[in-house]
Amino acid sequence: MSLDRDALFVGGQWARPSSPAVLEVISPSTEEVVARVPEAVAADVDAAVASARKAFDEGPWPRMTPEERIEIVQAFSGLYAARLGEMAEVITTEMGSPIAFSNLAQAPAPWMQVEAFLKAAREYPWETRRTGALGEVMVRHEPVGVVAAIAPWNVPQFTIMSKVVPALLAGCTIVVKPAPETPLDGYLMAELLTEAGVPEGVVSIVAGGREAGEHLVSHPAIDKVAFTGSTAAGRRIGAICGEQLKRVSLELGGKSAAIILDDADLAKTLEGLKFTALMNSGQACVAQTRILVSRGRHDEVAAALADTVSSMKVGDPSDPATEIGPMAAQRQQDRVEKYIALGQEEGARLLTGGTGRPEGLGRGWYVRPTVFAGVSNQMRIAREEIFGPVLSVIAYDDVDDAVRIANDSDYGLAGTVWTNDAEAGLDVARRVRTGTYGVNTFTMDFAAPFGGFKDSGIGREFGPEGLSAYTELKSVYL
Repeated sequence: MSLDRDALFVGGQWARPSSPAVLEVISPSTEEVVARVPEAVAADVDAAVASARKAFDEGPWPRMTPEERIEIVQAFSGLYAARLGEMAEVITTEMGSPIAFSNLAQAPAPWMQVEAFLKAAREYPWETRRTGALGEVMVRHEPVGVVAAIAPWNVPQFTIMSKVVPALLAGCTIVVKPAPETPLDGYLMAELLTEAGVPEGVVSIVAGGREAGEHLVSHPAIDKVAFTGSTAAGRRIGAICGEQLKRVSLELGGKSAAIILDDADLAKTLEGLKFTALMNSGQACVAQTRILVSRGRHDEVAAALADTVSSMKVGDPSDPATEIGPMAAQRQQDRVEKYIALGQEEGARLLTGGTGRPEGLGRGWYVRPTVFAGVSNQMRIAREEIFGPVLSVIAYDDVDDAVRIANDSDYGLAGTVWTNDAEAGLDVARRVRTGTYGVNTFTMDFAAPFGGFKDSGIGREFGPEGLSAYTELKSVYL
């Protein structure tokens, strides 16, 4: 069955693209073209924004009650739940995520977000009254307006859903620009939104490149920009929004640390790190790729970690047994290999992996899962986001030193501590400056806010805080 498409989803309708430009979706495992879809250019973005602007200024969506919007989003949730397997397969096809991870997270986690946002919306204080110094005041949460949402390729539905659903529930209209590498999942999402009864004009999904993204962000009819991606791109978007006084939320990069205390159960810790450090083949902003170990246990833990990583199955992402798939793009494969070579040049000790293709994989954008020991936190492999299966083991002197090293980063997105002493773990969690943290685990609970400190971004997604990001506050004096 062909995955090719010949239309763009503009304002809830399938529209002919304004140019012959095409995006080729290339399988990261076979390096073959698996689909061709239209590439949105400036004129397509303009059409999508005009449709969203009209729907917000004149249409029914912002004027519905929260309950009416909740009913339509609930219908979307039910339709989405019925297509989880299909969505997982599409994402694995377009960006190479191992199908086990796609079935675990790439498809179910977005649906879980929908359900969590629905719960938050039902309990949300859309309109409240309070007693002020001069009398009664009504405080209203009103929709922020027309939203531009820009998503990356690594977890495409996960990052789109964190923007589309709270925007819809708040009464906004939205233009989504998926990454050019991963346009296919957006088509399935568009079909489900239409079937659920989202009115015309409310949602557009137009995949395109950097130029389309900048045009969308800069568009004068956009009220808020929600972006997930690199810190470099986030700086550019933040500058544009600052100049135009647009609302903006940025979920950016990370270089998170996993602190292993001496009393931790090593076997359980290593099993946990297979996910927290190497989820989605290492292509995750929350991946904890700095492994902090006490100086006395450094060599023991590093060797055990290398054994664990070297035993992970690398290969065809459609194979349920695969734990590490290919990188999503050839440029990403090149980037990761350059960092592996750099780590050796910097003097880190290579325990497993290294440059060159994994054995038996003659094609596809694969890299060898790599563990470095004896890493200094000042090395570039410890400071810069690699976005691949490359782990750095760093020695610390005591717990205070471990916390210092964890915090000695431009980023502050995630992290974990591994210990048999829950109170000691909680103490570490309070001291590490990141937006999310785990004690003997790492997860995202969609009832709680997610986002980062420092260069990891501005604002929060998920929970009532994520819903508030799509509202403006109005005080009405009675």
